[in-house]
Amino acid sequence: MITFLDFRPRHEVVSRMRSFANSSAIILALMFTTSIHAAPGDNLAVVRDLSGRIGPVIGGALACSDIPRPRIQAIIGKFQAVIREASNNDGDRNELTRQFDRFIADGRAAVASGRQDCRRAELQLGDIERSIGAPATAAGALPDATLPVAAAGVTSAVPAPSVRGVTERDITFGSVLPLSGANKESGRLLKVGIEAAFNHANDTGGVNGRMLKLAVADDGYDPNRTLDAMKQLYEKERVFGFVGSFGTVTAAVAIPYSLERRMLFFSPYTGANVSRHDPPDRYVFNYRPSYSEEADALVRYLVKLRRVPPRQIALFAQDDSFGDAGFAGVAKAFRVLGLSDAAILRVNYTRNTVDVEPAINQLKAQKVPVRAVIMVATSRAAAKFIEKARDALPGVVFVNVSAVGASALANELMLLGSRYATGVIVTQTVPAVSGYSSVVLDYKAALAKHFPGEPPDYTSLEGYIEASILIQALKKAGPQLDTERLIDTLESMRNIDLGLGALLNFGPAEHQASHKIWGTALDETGAYQAIELE
Repeated sequence: MITFLDFRPRHEVVSRMRSFANSSAIILALMFTTSIHAAPGDNLAVVRDLSGRIGPVIGGALACSDIPRPRIQAIIGKFQAVIREASNNDGDRNELTRQFDRFIADGRAAVASGRQDCRRAELQLGDIERSIGAPATAAGALPDATLPVAAAGVTSAVPAPSVRGVTERDITFGSVLPLSGANKESGRLLKVGIEAAFNHANDTGGVNGRMLKLAVADDGYDPNRTLDAMKQLYEKERVFGFVGSFGTVTAAVAIPYSLERRMLFFSPYTGANVSRHDPPDRYVFNYRPSYSEEADALVRYLVKLRRVPPRQIALFAQDDSFGDAGFAGVAKAFRVLGLSDAAILRVNYTRNTVDVEPAINQLKAQKVPVRAVIMVATSRAAAKFIEKARDALPGVVFVNVSAVGASALANELMLLGSRYATGVIVTQTVPAVSGYSSVVLDYKAALAKHFPGEPPDYTSLEGYIEASILIQALKKAGPQLDTERLIDTLESMRNIDLGLGALLNFGPAEHQASHKIWGTALDETGAYQAIELE
């Protein structure tokens, strides 16, 4: 059997859509009404083929507002069941889901460009419904996480299905955060920032008459606990989507769970590629720049402004995918500058520990003295490393990516003494909390009202900003809210001006809003001062 992959020419989407009914009705009926019993490799090949046939039809139908969404979602739900039957391997399932999403996007694009019309899209949808025996007006057996409200044009005689996490009064989002363990302060600050933005919106009537709520589950920054936390939010809290979840290794667990249920996963606190596929996963959106972009800015700063020879730059990183993402960014930055990345010295520590002695010993053993260390670490491990390295490696420049948690790092270092803090550099993905940009002023006002006594902080400001973008999208999507409409709205948002000093943009092929990086350095009082990175 021929397997249709996503790199085929775009014009084939329309011809595939036009030939769909005659070539696939029988196999569709068999697949949707019985379990799959072929060999695993054959299962995957069949499902990939069907994905290329069904996805463009679904995408075309979704682009047509007059086609009732329950009809479309019924078929999506059945195909999701086929994906689950095709393999017991999560990696296979995730790959099939991403491929299906890409074919859906192709179908949408065909209608948007005029290569396909809505009349034909509805006829093809009817062909699928007849081939699988689905009633043309029924919602089908779809998990209610993805059931949208009825599309515009549906008569009042057809009741609108419920949308998970959305009532007449409320919209509930979920976030998986470390509220215990070594990174609990970062988790708490993200929660504060998101809730400050939600509360600020609720003060003025909410979003299209609905109040915003945040449900939080604690995974302690332990990927072994992340799945249970996601299930708690999905099954017990029945959230509409996810916002601001913390961490790279945890996102590697959370994102596939969210994608399988076709739920929004908005602005996780990570710059790793796990949330930045190319083309992007339809339901995953980022606010912050990537770790690769932050690492590039730091390497350029060290080499060009601080005149540090590349062979005297080392990397201190968490020994997991978070650290791997930082290393990949440093290596890429070296290559862009025409430098070899083969000799980059990486020293590691274990996640959720502060065991930095082996890393310190490796650096001390170098024949060529290390003059700068790029750090891809969480706050307590970073502080412990700086404490040990100040004496062991005098004169070394310490530079950190934003995920360290700027305020938490400053607090840890100032407890040790100002000499440990002074000069430590941190890249930021938000403007200075001590500044006067309009978003910072709004944030401070919301913080003072809803969290009196809570000091401004870079991590909570990021939570506030990402929630503010989400609120704009919810307002723009309108009162008839469902996930697909919200995703379409996000992808249409251009030149978003929150008062950051930089415009934000999304698009069908761009699910990362910001590429702006700010430089800061700690002074002797433990306050961050702005620095130029180039």
